[in-house]
This record gives sequence, structure tokens and C-alpha cells, in this order.
Amino acid sequence: MTDTSTVRIEREMLHPPEKLWRALTQPHLIAEWLMKNDFAAVVGHRFNLRGEWGGVLDCEVLVVEPNKQLSYTWNHVHEDRAYDLRSVVTLTLTPTAKGTHLCMEQTGFLPDQKQAFHGAHHGWQGFLEKLDGLAASLG
Repeated sequence: MTDTSTVRIEREMLHPPEKLWRALTQPHLIAEWLMKNDFAAVVGHRFNLRGEWGGVLDCEVLVVEPNKQLSYTWNHVHEDRAYDLRSVVTLTLTPTAKGTHLCMEQTGFLPDQKQAFHGAHHGWQGFLEKLDGLAASLG
């Protein structure tokens, strides 16, 4: 079996899990913090994330536990193997006294995908910052 790496980012957010869940699962809200999409919170649903750079990610919903956990594939098929990423994103929400502990894990980076690994680590920091701001604006 090939060794893979995982990007893991944890963040405390001052919002209840239910508010973050809305931002994680409603397509118009996902577009505000992540990318344009045709997401549906249904296990087995296939959807695309469309990046501003013109790239398209092919995804499939794997886990839907409302207000607790969301997981989906995150596949960027590219002719150059270093950019041919086949990974899984898992977002876990844990209630805290002040809001929610959010843990984001993206697994499946191959040893020769260091650039993609570091890009994902940087990219998720920005995505989660936007998610936090969006959740703060939700009623």
C-alpha cells in the first residue's frame, strides 16, 4: 500500500454546529466560502466544485451526519500525475462551550504530490477563514 499524507486543520469557531452545517451543505453558501457547486447532502450524490482558476473537482458525498460530520471525495483528474489528486475531505463538527470545534482533514496525497499537499494546506486555511466569516453573517 502506498503511504499517503493528510492535511489536517483544526479551528475553534464561535458558531453553533447547526449554523456551520448550513454553510457546509447549502450550495449557495458553499459557493461563498469554497467554490461554485451542485452539491446535495445525500450519500452517493456526485457533484462538481468549480474553481476560479477554471479547474473542476469531481466529488461524491460519502458521509452525511447532520451537524456532526460531512465527507466527500475531492478528485482533480490531470494528465500530470503530480496534479492528479484523488483524495477525501472530512469535516467534523464538535460542540464546545463557546461554539464549535471544526476539524478538516483531506487525505490521500501521494509522496510525489508535495506541491498539491502544501497548496491544500494553504488553501484550506483561507477557505475556513471565509467559512468562519460567512457563518458569522448568517441569521
